[in-house]
Amino acid sequence: MLNKKQTAISGLLFIAIIGRLCYNNSMDVIREKLKLLPDNPGVYIMLDKYGNIIYVGKARVLKNRVRQYFHNSPKPEKVMKMVENIADFNYIITDSEIDALALENNLIKKHKPKYNILLKDDKTYPYIKANLKEEFPNFSITRKIRKDGGKYFGPYMGGINCKDILDTLQLTFNVRLCHTQITQKPKRECLNCHIARCTAPCAHLVSKEDYAAQVKKALAFLDGSYKEAEQLLKNKMLNAAENENFELALDYKNKLAMLSKLEAKRITTLSRYIDADIIAYSTNNLYSAVNILVTRKGIMQGGNSFALDEAYLSDGEALTAFIVQYYSNHEIPSEIILEDFCEKQLIQNYFKEKFDKTVEVTTAKQGVKFKLLQMARKNATEFLEKSVDKIKHRDDMTVNACERLKQLLNLEKYPRRMECYDISNISGVDKVGSMVVFLDGEADRSSYRRFRIKTVEGANDFASLQEVLTRRLSKLGTDEEEKFPKPDLIIIDGGKGQLSAVKEIFDGMQIDGIELISLAKREEEVFTLYGEDSVKIPHRDYALKMLQRIRDEAHRFAITYFRNLHSKRNLESVLTEIDGVGKAKRMALTEKFGTLDKIMGAGIAELAETEGIGEKLAANIKKYFEENL
Repeated sequence: MLNKKQTAISGLLFIAIIGRLCYNNSMDVIREKLKLLPDNPGVYIMLDKYGNIIYVGKARVLKNRVRQYFHNSPKPEKVMKMVENIADFNYIITDSEIDALALENNLIKKHKPKYNILLKDDKTYPYIKANLKEEFPNFSITRKIRKDGGKYFGPYMGGINCKDILDTLQLTFNVRLCHTQITQKPKRECLNCHIARCTAPCAHLVSKEDYAAQVKKALAFLDGSYKEAEQLLKNKMLNAAENENFELALDYKNKLAMLSKLEAKRITTLSRYIDADIIAYSTNNLYSAVNILVTRKGIMQGGNSFALDEAYLSDGEALTAFIVQYYSNHEIPSEIILEDFCEKQLIQNYFKEKFDKTVEVTTAKQGVKFKLLQMARKNATEFLEKSVDKIKHRDDMTVNACERLKQLLNLEKYPRRMECYDISNISGVDKVGSMVVFLDGEADRSSYRRFRIKTVEGANDFASLQEVLTRRLSKLGTDEEEKFPKPDLIIIDGGKGQLSAVKEIFDGMQIDGIELISLAKREEEVFTLYGEDSVKIPHRDYALKMLQRIRDEAHRFAITYFRNLHSKRNLESVLTEIDGVGKAKRMALTEKFGTLDKIMGAGIAELAETEGIGEKLAANIKKYFEENL
């Protein structure tokens, strides 16, 4: 008869033996598949023992590249860590390496593999757009560059405020910033015309030729010709000071300081026509970092650094994968200055074939471009040194917390995709539900969904949860599962009652393969389907902190949606009380501003720009809010 200690040891030995058998079976499958690999270019997909995609790579020759992972040759530590988790692989043949590179990028965005470069925290910088397709071009701020005939200037980084630049542009050259449609019938001029900030083409007060001359000067200003604007602002500042309008004079002074800041960024040894991004890569063989410096028209706009946690076989491949992801959301410059180990020709061919953009990829060895590359290298290395602890902490809070949760709750598999649900309403009005998604312990905001409760009367959170989960789970096994993948774990914000309500849906729909838990807020207890008692996870445990993050995010997302709906409902009722604001004008105001707070905060000029709202009605709207709200 075995005692408890012997039984525990036997159990561990049994688990170890089963694990080794499974590993050997996986390696047998992999060895057989390695023999069948083709000589074609393509994409390979690495899978873990749960069938999750953990890495996607591209290859010029699939047979050679995939075999490298399983040879005994030395590999970077981060690659060996990834190989330990490979249980199977698949591949897709493509016509060329460029097609493989494009497909790799698409699959990474779609599946978000654990060991690929994922620019989840990437942010786009603002640009100023001149809409040159219009007869009377307007200027606006945007974060997206499109092939729409417009001319884009930027990105604006390093403390430069786009609104200040636009304001200076209008103040100096009187171009329009509004999106008012210019028609054959002249419109009433707005406040900007009366204060000499716009020549009002919408009111037919300026000819096409004269306005084109204004636009030409504005474009030259955005290209870096600041002298005329600087002189005009100085004159306006002096005039305002003489008239003792000191607040306006201070505004002009601040705009002059902004121009000086822009001018100071000019690199005197660079041609003012050079648009180049300088990209450097640094690694410690476990983590990596990339720094990008951006120059436009010979002016250093600023830079950005990225911490990477990935498993590419070479630094060149890692840098190429980063570039493809980065420029899917950013302006592609005419020149990229890179490290000498980069896949130069492949990158050039990729931009030409996929974007019809000729990009000169250079590896600078001397001169000012080399100094800029050295600066980027220094930034990347320094950022990596500072980021290592942050990356390790992020791992503890995410993937390691997922592994810990699996152990604490005895889950059948690693909870890679977790979905959390919450309900929000006030006295049963504007009932909404939220679904937030975490992948490997991190928020995947592109997968969030909102639900407007349709069938439940009154404030019944249990029934509302059942409606939301029924609508969500009905997508499993359909064509929509591609867009709504099956989760590993569903988390409900609430206690045993909410958990039981959702279990009824699981039982009725015969759902299997998805774990279900709830998190009660008061004591932060976790309820499962495996027992009456709750599981109490220590408050400092990263697994509990992760559950709290996803629960709080679901609550925030639900509350935000509820407030938006409630605000729009209140907005409609308030606007009906204003004389002269009929249905069409209410819709125009709602479409332009969205919420009551934004309409209340708008000035008369901004209100007057709304379709159908003139200056007189705008003044009445403003007066109504001042007197009544």
